[in-house]
Amino acid sequence: MRYGMPSESKLRVGLVQMAMASDPSDNLRKAVRMAEEAARRGARVVCLPELFTTPYFPREEDPEGGRERGALLNTIPGLVTETLSDLAMRTGSVVIGGSIYEAADSGLYNTATVHEADGRLLGRYRKVHIPHDEGFWEQHYFKPGDTGFQVFPSSVGGISVLICYDQWFPEAARCSALLGAEIIFYPTALGTVRGVEEAEGSWQEAWETVMRGHAIANALPVCAVNRVGSEDGSDFFGGSFVCDAFGRIVARGGRGEEVVLADLDMEHGKRVREGWRFFPNRRPECYGAIVRKGLSP
Repeated sequence: MRYGMPSESKLRVGLVQMAMASDPSDNLRKAVRMAEEAARRGARVVCLPELFTTPYFPREEDPEGGRERGALLNTIPGLVTETLSDLAMRTGSVVIGGSIYEAADSGLYNTATVHEADGRLLGRYRKVHIPHDEGFWEQHYFKPGDTGFQVFPSSVGGISVLICYDQWFPEAARCSALLGAEIIFYPTALGTVRGVEEAEGSWQEAWETVMRGHAIANALPVCAVNRVGSEDGSDFFGGSFVCDAFGRIVARGGRGEEVVLADLDMEHGKRVREGWRFFPNRRPECYGAIVRKGLSP
C-alpha cells in the first residue's frame, strides 16, 4: 500500500535535536524556532524529540506518577497541538510532534502527533512499550498506548511514528511496515544514567544498531531524533540519525543542539524490497511464538 507519495522521489527530512529546560513554554518556543530553521533549509518533514516540552521527568521512581505532573500535562487538542498546527501551516512542512505528556479521559500517555503541511492533525500515536528500570521509571507515569501501530497518510508518503523504547522491539517496526509505512520516525529520550554502568556495552551503539536493523529488515528509511544535555543525573547523548532503507547512515548529529538534515531517495526502499524479497518470502505460519504469552528466552 502506498500513501500519496509526490512524483519526485527525493525527500529532505529535518530532525530537531535539542536540550530541554524546566519551563515548558521555553521548550515549545525553542522547538518551533529550530523546526522553522529546518523548514527554511528545505525540510519537508520535521520531527521533534520525545517529551520535547519538558525535562525528562520519568527518571524519578514515583508511584504517585510525579508530583509536578499537572504543570507538564497536555491535552489534544491543546496549546501544543495548536502551536504545531500553526507551525506546519506556516512552513508548509509535515510536523511530527515528538511526544507530549497527554492527559486523556482514559489515562495519561506518552503521545506523538502528526500534522500535515496544511496544519491538519492527521492523528496521534501513543507509546506502546513502556520501560521501567533505573532512570526510566515510565510505568509510574504512562499507560501503555491504546492506538495500535499506525500509518499516517501524508503529502510526503506513509509515515509511522514509534517512540523511544518501542525501538527495541522488531515487532513494532514490522507491524508498521506491514501496514504500509514508507518511513519510520523514532522520537527518543535516551542517554546514560550516572551511577549505572553500561555493563552490556555502549547504549548509544546498540540504540543506533537496532534501528538500522529495522530499516534493513523492512526496507524503509528510519529517522531517530534524540535529546541532548544533562538533566539531574542523566546525560542525553544526542546522536540523532537518518539511515536509508538498507541501513546506510545518511546523516548523524553530534552531542549538542542542532538541526540534522538528510536527503532520502524514497524509491530506494522499493528497490530493496523488490531485490531482497523479505516480504514475499515471509512465513507467517511459523511465527506463532512471537505472540504467545508465557514464553521465556
